[in-house]
Amino acid sequence: MRDYHGKCEALHGHNYKVFVHVRGAALNEGGMLFDFTQLKAALKKVLAGMDHTNLNDNPFFDQNPSAERIALYICQKLKENPDIAALEKKDIRLYSVDVFETDKNRATYYPDL
Repeated sequence: MRDYHGKCEALHGHNYKVFVHVRGAALNEGGMLFDFTQLKAALKKVLAGMDHTNLNDNPFFDQNPSAERIALYICQKLKENPDIAALEKKDIRLYSVDVFETDKNRATYYPDL
């Protein structure tokens, strides 16, 4: 972490947990907002590009792969996915992305704030 001065400044790794939240005002005829399978597939694709990589090598992170930037990155990549982008036509929105570094430490990114 280039701009952080502390024990986590040195190269280190994490096993992150990621939660993605969507929101909408109306449920479909089946009583669901949408099919989770679409979101799971889109998230899996984004995470596959990050898994077992040195995030410092990704220009997006600029040597600062904080949980906050990771949440932002995941959100942006999800919005680029055509299946997720199509949800907005149904008035369903990507609400937030949580990235947990540990069970007690997480960052949440809200794209609409």
